[in-house]
Amino acid sequence: MADIKKRSGCPVSSSLDIWGDKWSLLIIRDLMYAKQCTYGDFLKSEEKIATNILASRLETLEATGIITRLEHPDSKAKVLYKLTQKGIDMLPILMEIYFWGEKYFVLSDQHKAFLKDVKKDKEGFIKRTNEKLKKAI
Repeated sequence: MADIKKRSGCPVSSSLDIWGDKWSLLIIRDLMYAKQCTYGDFLKSEEKIATNILASRLETLEATGIITRLEHPDSKAKVLYKLTQKGIDMLPILMEIYFWGEKYFVLSDQHKAFLKDVKKDKEGFIKRTNEKLKKAI
């Protein structure tokens, strides 16, 4: 793991040093649901990440062991990014961000339906998703 300069010994602060910006969490979100993505896939997200920021965040997430980089089976010019176990372990954090956002923002119908389904069995959803992501490692 890369040596990221920590501001303090606080676990919240240390965690935020790695993934505490908007773009890193959106990359992790995309990998949670797509299981693997190419650089181009990230550029297509509706949030419109700039190429220099995307490259920087992918580098940090890889260096800190949140994601891994694999050869693309169909193209030598492309790479696939996947979550590592360390990245998969962020699933409950992302789910809590979803629930917080549901409370304070107007959600799209797609996100409302997603959260309604998750709330039926939150722990089961997290367990099933975790297992699916582990199989993709």
